[in-house]
Amino acid sequence: MTCFSLGGASGAAALLRLSAVSTAIAALSSTAWAQTPGDTRALPPVTVSASGLELGENDMVTPSSVLEGEDLVLRRGANLGDTLEGEPGVRATHFGAGASRPIIRGMDGPRVKVLGDGAEIQDASTISPDHAVVSEPLLTRQIEVLRGPSALLYGGGAVGGVVNVLDRRVPTRRPDNGFEGSVELQGRSGAREAAGAFDLTTALGDHLVLHLEGSRREAHDYRVGRHWSGGTRVPGSDNATENFGAGLSWVGPRGYLGLAYSLQSSRYGLPGHSHAFEGCHPHGSHLHCPEGDAHGHDHDHGDEQEAHEEDHEHEDHDHAEGDDHDHEHEHEHGTPWVKLRSERVDLRGELLDPLPGFARARLRAAITRYRHHEIEGQEISTTFRNRAHDARLELEHLPIAGWRGVLGVQTSQRRFSALGEEAYVAPTRTNRTALFALEERRFGDVRVEASLRHEWQRIDVDSLTQRDASHRGTSFSLGAQWRFAPGWSLGGSFTRSQRLPTAEELYADGLHLATRTYEVGNDRLRKETSRNIDVTLARTAGDTTFSVSGFHNRVKNYIYADTLDAYEGLQLIEYAQRDATFTGLEGSVKQKLGEHLSVTVFGDHVRGRLDNASGLASRNLPRIPAQRLGVRLNASYQGWSGWVEAYRMASQRRIAAYETWTPGYTMLNLGLAYSTRIDRLDTQFYLRADNLTDRLAFAHTSFIKDAAPLRGRTVTVGMRVSF
Repeated sequence: MTCFSLGGASGAAALLRLSAVSTAIAALSSTAWAQTPGDTRALPPVTVSASGLELGENDMVTPSSVLEGEDLVLRRGANLGDTLEGEPGVRATHFGAGASRPIIRGMDGPRVKVLGDGAEIQDASTISPDHAVVSEPLLTRQIEVLRGPSALLYGGGAVGGVVNVLDRRVPTRRPDNGFEGSVELQGRSGAREAAGAFDLTTALGDHLVLHLEGSRREAHDYRVGRHWSGGTRVPGSDNATENFGAGLSWVGPRGYLGLAYSLQSSRYGLPGHSHAFEGCHPHGSHLHCPEGDAHGHDHDHGDEQEAHEEDHEHEDHDHAEGDDHDHEHEHEHGTPWVKLRSERVDLRGELLDPLPGFARARLRAAITRYRHHEIEGQEISTTFRNRAHDARLELEHLPIAGWRGVLGVQTSQRRFSALGEEAYVAPTRTNRTALFALEERRFGDVRVEASLRHEWQRIDVDSLTQRDASHRGTSFSLGAQWRFAPGWSLGGSFTRSQRLPTAEELYADGLHLATRTYEVGNDRLRKETSRNIDVTLARTAGDTTFSVSGFHNRVKNYIYADTLDAYEGLQLIEYAQRDATFTGLEGSVKQKLGEHLSVTVFGDHVRGRLDNASGLASRNLPRIPAQRLGVRLNASYQGWSGWVEAYRMASQRRIAAYETWTPGYTMLNLGLAYSTRIDRLDTQFYLRADNLTDRLAFAHTSFIKDAAPLRGRTVTVGMRVSF
């Protein structure tokens, strides 16, 4: 096992700050961790939900969904984005097999917060879609998805939503029989993929609890659907990932305090990477490349788009004809790949009755050391580093005039640097501090919820030509849920949320070959302000259940990548601001057909466009997902359960300038599971088959959709044993 490095004096100072916070919580009660005669209280099973108040899914004002148990086992993909893509309103960035991040309501990157048990996962995935999310689905016990910007406890910038990944790394209770755990093995066709994972939690005496976990996943280039002009497999879509974690907690009758270490090492390819654009640079608003002046190549966009659409009217496999040259070029020079390493130390704690007037105190803190090399051949071309620490303390107060809620403070520091050929962002240090509050009260059948967050940000840039930046923003949300009849509810919320610019949006300046862009930042960007209205109608009891949500989000000073020019697939983008509007609908309806059978209809739609965009080639925002509509048949009998689903992804013709439209497709998938006991061990066998018709399909949300189509027919088989 590799030792964890604190990164010198600054890392030591960060650890001291985290230790000080934990000491302060422990000092709230000198007997907090000791057994008290007659005190039999215990914390409920810990689920640090993104709701902040331990609410159930049906009590949420914000549209939400939870993946756990058998549903999670059958839905898990090789990464977080693939795992969640079946949820209404959620898609994935699809950058080969190694990197795929969730997109919620057409928004991605920093507008979607990815949390690990309530604390932000500090990797580099918000910077670019070719950077992997440091999370392993095989080691996950539950995933929560909150749509929309109202989860202000975790950041005003989460305009799209929040994904909270819950793990077992820090034990929160003593196992009933002294120990518990699981072992899982999995194989997947199409990429000759094999994966395995284990976790073990054991008591060390009356109060100490130890947890160990690990996983390994290895896959070759995956196979695509029939008739792709690029071949049968995507070059550079291989993936090999290892995870190890260990946690130790002190568990008492009034709470727990635990420390955990985790390490992820990964190697994955970068499909679609091209060297043809090396040496390209901007002259004003135009691209110039060594092969010649790019000016004028793509300016007649309307004629080019008409020709492109005409080519697609015949067969979907013609969609990638223009990429033959790129595939041959990459085969000749070898596909670049990423070598990733992330080390993290987590401190988590929870205490009941910490102070008079307060019901609970909750602590989350972490130190992260992230690094990945982008390697071409045997040479490191670019190195990305992210050294971060963050801490948040929450206090849940007892009801005051009928209102109960959470007060909290959060602080973080992120030091990011990129060195090498594609170091398109200068080194930066980002400091953030936030205060937040969430309150709720019930008035008969109506539950009212209000939240407020104010945050400060300062970014120091290591550059002689760019200036440091500081911003602050205030966000608030007000919502209510009315249970107007048994099993029925109507919920709505209004949120005014402010997102502060990121370092990459402010200071980018260079060629980024993975996404085929030359990025230019703007250090004069201002904060975004979004005003979002959400309405949800749900029925949670009876033979017919459903949840349908509609939203309208107007964003003032929306920050987006404005494409100024393009040359043979390379785009010159500049981060700019303009008002934008997002409108959409998502939901599902489930009908019981008997004791063992039910059918579900699900779908989602989002429309994203720029306001007051006269003079632009297109008002449409890039990579907005197409609408989706599907049906799923679920069945269960004794130890058997399963489903078969079919959904239609519409073509996306509402495209941005220099973007090509994406044809639609129909997918047919199924899942089957059998649960039993073997030698007193709970055992589950499962099978999942995706894209049964072997359809060639492209993801409009992907930067490299033509170079990396979706997987072809894929069969996953696995076995999980719990003890």
